[in-house]
Amino acid sequence: MVLTTRLPAGAAQGIAHIAASLPLLCAICAVSLEALGADPVAELTAFSGEAAVVFLLLSLAARPLRRVSQWDWPLRIRRMLGLWAFAWASIHILIYVLLDLGGYWPQLADDLSKRPYIMLGALVWLLLLPLAATSTNSAMRKLGRRWKQLHRLVYLAAPLAIAHEIWQEKTGWGDAIWHAPLLAVLLVARLSVQPFWREGQGPLQKSRNR
Repeated sequence: MVLTTRLPAGAAQGIAHIAASLPLLCAICAVSLEALGADPVAELTAFSGEAAVVFLLLSLAARPLRRVSQWDWPLRIRRMLGLWAFAWASIHILIYVLLDLGGYWPQLADDLSKRPYIMLGALVWLLLLPLAATSTNSAMRKLGRRWKQLHRLVYLAAPLAIAHEIWQEKTGWGDAIWHAPLLAVLLVARLSVQPFWREGQGPLQKSRNR
């Protein structure tokens, strides 16, 4: 049986959206069934944060997977995976602010000043915000080369997201014990082909850099 390397764009994105929505459905079911244990808010906070990191890593894995497999579909769903990462990061923040803090903004300001890992998490969300806002084809056309330059922020957001994971753990690394090595592999794979800070340069620019 031969695995096809090409999928229609709509089919690839449809399948990916269905698969990506499963964690959200699982979370909704767990809440409905009251299956989140003694501290459901803490469970939801942890689950949403891990989902955000996982989708961020999956979006970074799309290009290396395309290179080693010659499949087209990873690049077709890359932006969608990034949007899911931003969605989960937003859910993560909303759960923390609305459910954990009860929407008490003075407490949020106090946490930001006293808990550096919360400030770091907020920074990650702010880095992802412009990427999500410019994820459309029209934004890509309007920004031109600047679109690629802007979206290189993902290479800063991903390590900071994992640093946020590690920092907030009271003991050990938690889920970051496998997130961090995976990110390292993905970054090495990315840099071994072409440094992301050179991405989008023309032949003349590349020759000048040699």
